[in-house]
Amino acid sequence: MSSDAPETFLTQDAYDRLANELEQLSTTGREEIAKRIEAAREEGDLKENGGYHAAKDEQGKQEARIRTLQHLLKTATVSAAPESHGVVESGTVITAVVAGGEEVFLLGNREIAVGSELDVYSEASPLGAAILGLKEGEKTSYTAPNGREITVEIVKVETYSGQ
Repeated sequence: MSSDAPETFLTQDAYDRLANELEQLSTTGREEIAKRIEAAREEGDLKENGGYHAAKDEQGKQEARIRTLQHLLKTATVSAAPESHGVVESGTVITAVVAGGEEVFLLGNREIAVGSELDVYSEASPLGAAILGLKEGEKTSYTAPNGREITVEIVKVETYSGQ
């Protein structure tokens, strides 16, 4: 990671869950896909073999997930969620008025909040990048992907307590 990239934190539980998923996908997951591809290959003509193409597509998705997990686990900082000091940072729960409506969300990686009702916004998203470093009571605006200017006011910043 470059020094100006936002730091992604993972709780120990999230790290362990993702490491287990990576292990499963890299071992038995790859073996199962290889067996499905081989079985479909034995059915004959590959041009019109739906099972073969479906298994190859699934293999591509699985390999992409493996690469994503490897990168995330290699570059993430594993720790408890940062203690809130009223400043928006990765791993905090934000209450904000966004475009006139109040929203509560976690700023960080979606993998942290698996099983939680919280919405998650990445620090690299337009909203995340606009509010990173703001304090409670501060306002800003950002340009949405559709070109619309969106106003944001930070109401509260809390420590993420997990599920």
